[in-house]
Amino acid sequence: REGWCIVNDESNVNSIRVLQHIQNNPGCHLRQIKRELIMAMGTIQYHLNLLEKQGKILSERKNLHKHYFPIGLFKQNEKDILKILNQETAREILLIVMEKKPTQTDIANIMQISSASVNWHIKRLVELGLILEQKDGKFKKYTLGVDTKNIISLMKNYHPNIWSMWSN
Repeated sequence: REGWCIVNDESNVNSIRVLQHIQNNPGCHLRQIKRELIMAMGTIQYHLNLLEKQGKILSERKNLHKHYFPIGLFKQNEKDILKILNQETAREILLIVMEKKPTQTDIANIMQISSASVNWHIKRLVELGLILEQKDGKFKKYTLGVDTKNIISLMKNYHPNIWSMWSN
């Protein structure tokens, strides 16, 4: 019986660690949590399922990743922004679009990645309504589909390192 209490206490500590991580990093995904908390994959999965059943977090699947959020803190468009801020390439594209009205070629040149890769990420950002496409002759230019203040606020509060690099 004593062994059970020790396991339960340890389990509780891990649940608290996972919950705190999600509260501090809303929109994070499984591998990111595993990497940053340095815990076994099965342990993380167990605690994510437990926290979701307890109604403390919710998850949203988008393509290959399941993103985790604390319950009741964010509107849908804020969750979409947080998901993107956790993904390096999509985040970079979003930040480029915030600064200027680029074309796909502009983005590919700035980031030094293929146009096909840029196209794939842009399609996802357009689907989420975070950026808009505008025809400009034979080219498409991209603009923000959400208020810049929302992105900046979420970046300052939940991704201060990204904010300080970008604001410089």
